[in-house]
Amino acid sequence: MDLSALLPFIAIGFAAQAVDGALGMAFGVITNTFLVGVLGISPARASAKVHLVECVTTAVSATSHLLHGNVDRGLFLRLLVPGMIGGAAGAYLISNIDGSVVRPFVLGYLVLIGIYLLVRGILYPPTHRKPKVVEPLGLIGGFLDAAGGGGWGPVVTSNLLVQGVEPRKVIGTVSTVEFFLTLTISATFIANLGFQDFAGPVLGLLIGGVLAAPFGALMAKRIPTKPMLILVGIVLTITSGYGVFMALD
Repeated sequence: MDLSALLPFIAIGFAAQAVDGALGMAFGVITNTFLVGVLGISPARASAKVHLVECVTTAVSATSHLLHGNVDRGLFLRLLVPGMIGGAAGAYLISNIDGSVVRPFVLGYLVLIGIYLLVRGILYPPTHRKPKVVEPLGLIGGFLDAAGGGGWGPVVTSNLLVQGVEPRKVIGTVSTVEFFLTLTISATFIANLGFQDFAGPVLGLLIGGVLAAPFGALMAKRIPTKPMLILVGIVLTITSGYGVFMALD
């Protein structure tokens, strides 16, 4: 295996997981956009590869968040089962139907959410409240994550932040649930598409993601709430906006 050929993918995996671990979103969006938009891999195959990588990166990330006390048990239990059901349904659907048709609309919605969070973070101090809408977010977020190759963090994290939940707890809990979600999605893809190995780009993404996972959890614990909201808005707007551009090009 040529290490020099892997270095760009290691760098992308490291950057994507650092952002995902710190902000609770964007690993799937960043890496899937690269695989589909640059390498030309089909949406189903790209999503399958990304989620196989995430089985490892989310395990490391979840462990780090648990150790740093970033997980809300009640919120975790409310997201877990709906997320797994939605993920299995989305993986089954995209394995048989091209999910890229609806992807521009999903990303367009995420751009608007990103802008809203950015403005809210700049103009208003956050108000921590108990979330009212959780289970539907898990179901929809899991489905879109599997069908679009990314979206669990952007859909679930952003909406919970809009509801006023403490960012540190949102990010840690959503990242921990994501481990079980990726296992479910990957198992569904393997059953429908066959097992995908970790050669080439996927190996690089895996190495970079594992190296970055512990740093993301530490960043989530140390970054204050207001900058966290602003960063979430910026990252979500940029990654989703680029995804829209690539999907419509």
